[in-house]
Amino acid sequence: MTKFLRTSIAWTAWPGLLLLSILTTALGSAQGWPMIAFYLTYTVLAILLLLLQRWMPHEESWLRNDGQLTPDIAHTLVSTSAVQGMLAFSGMVGVSTGMTMIKAPDTGIWPRDWPLAVQVVLGLVVLEFALYWAHRIAHEVRAVWLFHAVHHSVEKLTVVNSGRFHFVDAVKSVLPGIALLVALGAPMDVLTWLSALGAYIGILTHCNVAMRFGVLSLVFNTPELHRWHHSQDQREGNKNYGESVMIWDWIFGTWFNENRRPPADIGIPDAMPPRFRDQIVWPFAKLVDMTRYGSSKERRAT
Repeated sequence: MTKFLRTSIAWTAWPGLLLLSILTTALGSAQGWPMIAFYLTYTVLAILLLLLQRWMPHEESWLRNDGQLTPDIAHTLVSTSAVQGMLAFSGMVGVSTGMTMIKAPDTGIWPRDWPLAVQVVLGLVVLEFALYWAHRIAHEVRAVWLFHAVHHSVEKLTVVNSGRFHFVDAVKSVLPGIALLVALGAPMDVLTWLSALGAYIGILTHCNVAMRFGVLSLVFNTPELHRWHHSQDQREGNKNYGESVMIWDWIFGTWFNENRRPPADIGIPDAMPPRFRDQIVWPFAKLVDMTRYGSSKERRAT
């Protein structure tokens, strides 16, 4: 019975939790409190995944204490605050754009008369294009990689480090997509939904839960795909750049999922300092050294 239950959960947990998160967020939005619904949903989702990690982990070795709980939480709070600040600013710009479109509707590009769900899907494709290239550049240009390396320095994938990003990396990744959507005239409702979906899929992607995905990995960035992305082998790690969906990885030939188990030994070649404040300073110090001795075109594993 336990084996049957575990197998059932393995196949249904990822899509089921995502759909449930979308449903509760939609219900909260319909009642006029979308942000409360988002935070409650995200908290419950995190708790459920933490419990699943203990009960049916993908990697037993990733259950060990790596001493990075405080830095992981600190990076998450700082990066989230930076991104939310950009969203708030985008909201103000969006209101201004909306007023301009009301006065001169022929100048509008974004299809605001489409159903919100369709607008969100369109927005996801547009946003993912910017996220894809921001992410890929972070792996291919050494100067940008140094900030992204803080995220890849984790030696295990877990719910807790899903938001572990240097704040410079977080801003660099999100800003181009937000700017593009605002320039196209996307309303704040679309930006809010895209932010929520990114958060839900992001925490699901990093969870250490034994799940099975099948065709889902052809469309979405699942844990199955993201574990390859954290490989120290560039042939595997410089793949699967999509944040939520894999459309641009398919188009640009970087989708990767071989029929074998992804490596459990993950991380980066460089030594990352263990303390949060030192991790914040580390990329800047490396940049100074690089300008003296190295090239900004070095790839991430050199």
